[in-house]
Amino acid sequence: MENASRKWRFQVDSEPNKSINLSIYAVLDMIRQSLDKNDQRIVVPLGYGDPSIFPCYHTDVAAEDAIADAVRSAKFNSYSPSLGMPEARRAVAVHLSRDLPYSLSADDVYLTAGCVQGIQTVLTALSFCGPGANVLLPRPGFPIYEMRADFAHIETRHFNLLPERNWEVDLDAVEALADERTVALVIINPGNPCGSVYSREHLQKIAETASKLGIMVISDEVYANLTFGCNPFVPMGAFSSIAPVVTLGSISKKWVVPGWRFGWIVLNDPHGILHQSRIVERIKSYITFTMVPATFIQAAIPQILETTKDDFFSRINYMLREAVDTCYEGVQEIPCITCPKKPEGSMFMIVKLDLSLLEGIEDDCEFCVQLAKEESVIILPGAAVGLKNWLRISFAIDIEALKEGIRRLKAFCQRHGRGTQA
Repeated sequence: MENASRKWRFQVDSEPNKSINLSIYAVLDMIRQSLDKNDQRIVVPLGYGDPSIFPCYHTDVAAEDAIADAVRSAKFNSYSPSLGMPEARRAVAVHLSRDLPYSLSADDVYLTAGCVQGIQTVLTALSFCGPGANVLLPRPGFPIYEMRADFAHIETRHFNLLPERNWEVDLDAVEALADERTVALVIINPGNPCGSVYSREHLQKIAETASKLGIMVISDEVYANLTFGCNPFVPMGAFSSIAPVVTLGSISKKWVVPGWRFGWIVLNDPHGILHQSRIVERIKSYITFTMVPATFIQAAIPQILETTKDDFFSRINYMLREAVDTCYEGVQEIPCITCPKKPEGSMFMIVKLDLSLLEGIEDDCEFCVQLAKEESVIILPGAAVGLKNWLRISFAIDIEALKEGIRRLKAFCQRHGRGTQA
């Protein structure tokens, strides 16, 4: 009792940002708890960005062989160099340079345990910019940025993405939000959760705005090249001569192996601005005492990047195109759901919920909880990505499961439609 009543010195000074309690995984776990255990139907997972569980989305055999070769060689059971294996860094540089008007070097690449560690590393480096530093984040967006910024004691400010303009960045809002303590602008391209793919013209305008404000662009490109619409993927680094760009990426989505935890931070900085500002120094310092990817994964990366055939990527994009067509056509038949723009990339569609057409549903969170309970379908409420009373639907699942999920979603909305309840 004495220990329980005494005052301990490790009390947290302040309450964490509310976003800490609104992670995607936490919300989806909450929704899964609402599933009816007596429902014998298969659960349809339309809330997750991980199609690897479906056989049709299995990664390429070349990637599997590369991992097996590295493990069986018994050469990569030791610790990795603190900044990552030079061969892996060089392979990533060569791979990404194919889409750029210049060549990256191994020294421009830092390896991370997935893209999330890249986010953590860059935001931690920015925390050394001094008190009051703030970053500009998209709404809707990926809540990990808020969570990591909160831990790094960096203020976050949100600009809207514009659905009427294919979810482009509201650059006027960016300029209005920025002040002398703003240090970075974050974009996610291809977009999560909107499925947008930015045009070359829009990316150039983003770079010009960043240059005008004197800030860097953090470009989250974890869904790079997962495109199936009119706009091809263009890396933000193509405009780094206008403003410095820190690119975040990984093999998680393109190779459909999120559990392998291999990502990168790339410095697109031809004028050396990031070096002069000592941001690079802080990134390197942070990475040296945090976790880099497993040594055997790093060792396999050159073989993975060099030997995976284009046929694999074409097949994945073909399946995503078929899936987005199925999903888009399906939600068009549901009166209470509106999709402002058919996705052109990534694995997600974001749709608006018209609660006035539903009976007994107060908001998007209740909608998703009831949907899970009644139909064994998991969808992410838009509140988790910054848009209350919207829904994020992942269409990157087996096509027959997707059709079944849309059918159940439609039945749920019909059952809860105003005037249809007994």
